[in-house]
Amino acid sequence: MLTTTAFPKSFASDNHAGVHPKVLAAVVDANAGDAPAYGTDPWTEAMEEAFRAEFGARATAYAMFNGTGANVVGLGLVLRPYDSVLCPATAHINTHECGAAERVLGAKLVPLPTDDGKVTVDDVLGHLSVLGNTQYAQPRVVSISQVTECGTVYTAAEITELAEFVHSRGLFLHMDGARLANAAAELGCSMRALTTDAGVDVLSFGGTKNGAMGAEALVVLNPELDAPALFLRKQGMQLASKMRYVSAQLTALLADGLWRENAAHANAMAHRLADGVRDLPGVSFRYPVQSNAVFPALPEKAIAELQQRYLFHMWDATESVVRWVTAFDTTPEQVDTFVADIRAVVGSST
Repeated sequence: MLTTTAFPKSFASDNHAGVHPKVLAAVVDANAGDAPAYGTDPWTEAMEEAFRAEFGARATAYAMFNGTGANVVGLGLVLRPYDSVLCPATAHINTHECGAAERVLGAKLVPLPTDDGKVTVDDVLGHLSVLGNTQYAQPRVVSISQVTECGTVYTAAEITELAEFVHSRGLFLHMDGARLANAAAELGCSMRALTTDAGVDVLSFGGTKNGAMGAEALVVLNPELDAPALFLRKQGMQLASKMRYVSAQLTALLADGLWRENAAHANAMAHRLADGVRDLPGVSFRYPVQSNAVFPALPEKAIAELQQRYLFHMWDATESVVRWVTAFDTTPEQVDTFVADIRAVVGSST
């Protein structure tokens, strides 16, 4: 019999969190007898309709296993063999996907330095002089992350400005939306306002970080890009045979605003955590807290002691910046206990 060890609440990643009970119930409900395979089932049909309701009538959603796969397939809809992807240097596709885009698609990633993970028109403009020059891979798509890997968010106006510029130069806009729900919850807007209405062409939609067991989606918002999606999903090893179990999770998240409830709670816990340590001597924040991630600089001695009790990641060892991430199931009591320990440890180390 499998036995488990009780772990303290993790502040390392929202991937460490469990599954929301409503999502788990949806999977159990989908486990009702036989159903056609590979997405020709009622649960997948319901999922597709739920995404159209959220992102617009022209949106097409494809259930997938993970975010890396969704990003690779999404970029594959756009890229030609000689193209490049402009993305922030911190982008997940550039730093934490093991070169998947380069290996699978043969695409060149061009990392753009940023102060806060957000790409601007000026960042892109400096790399477009190579258009038409056969000596260079051709910029074809700009990829942004929402929320960024720095925990910051793009406003709808910022995305619209970038999309309009990118499109005016014949490029496409891709969004890694692993935490899109957190951005919309923080800004108090719909996910459509940050994607469809802002001019995003294709995005990966994150479910796993927001309460799913293991479900992501590729959402195609530009119908002109949609034709190869079914084939690229299969080639990209993202076509689930028993897709109903993946689709049911995504539908549950989109139903009755559960995605917003989960994301808003996670964000609120991050703000509670940051506010609880903001006044401590020797503590500062690398980036503003705009989602469910906090990036504080702490005394080095305090980091080592706290990591003996809690799980969290070092973000920048040279400046003693760590990353704390909260989730849909993080409780105020867990945050307050963590804050009390931080205050005690930091107080004793300064």
